[in-house]
Amino acid sequence: MAIPVLTPDQLDAQAFQLHDTQAWQSIVSGWELTAPEPGPPPAPTSAPAPVRQPSDWRSLLSVPVDRLIDDALRTLPAAPPPERPLPGRLGAVLPDRVHAWRRVGQGDLRPSVHLGYARQILAEWGWQNTPYRLRNARGARCVCGALLTAHRLGYGSPTTVNRAGAWLITELRSQGWPGLIGPWNRAPGRTAADALALVDAAARRAAAAGH
Repeated sequence: MAIPVLTPDQLDAQAFQLHDTQAWQSIVSGWELTAPEPGPPPAPTSAPAPVRQPSDWRSLLSVPVDRLIDDALRTLPAAPPPERPLPGRLGAVLPDRVHAWRRVGQGDLRPSVHLGYARQILAEWGWQNTPYRLRNARGARCVCGALLTAHRLGYGSPTTVNRAGAWLITELRSQGWPGLIGPWNRAPGRTAADALALVDAAARRAAAAGH
């Protein structure tokens, strides 16, 4: 099974290009807006008419019961993807092609879920800020490297990876950072806690927008 050979910096550039498209801006604009607060109910102008008790509760239904059940089942949220623990510390330092089997039979994910798996990689395998490296000798990842590794472990499609990166850039813009993810990750004084907080905030932003 072929695995994309994107580097963290190539992913960074692709996510930046997606973020700058008009289509993406239409997705993220207004995501924080909420519905207006409901006003007080209008005062009744006259006494309500007495309610006639039906002789049978089924007379209240305007559609068949079977259809109501079907409609209710369709509105239930989809089942979450099955949890699969990350490979151990040895798995962190092995080439990604060793984990290719984990992609077999896996469906796509929302970007917010993909970001959650990237966070798990950073938390369990570690964070690093070495330029132009997917991982360091200990298997730690940069932020973009964690996105790529999550995909290569079977979590999300290449398109989802790009969208997750675009949500990261969207979050960075809201924090006043004008550049790419990589330079942010490598900035002097940056910490693992900063990286985890960024991924958390981006995931919340994506989830709030329905992504």
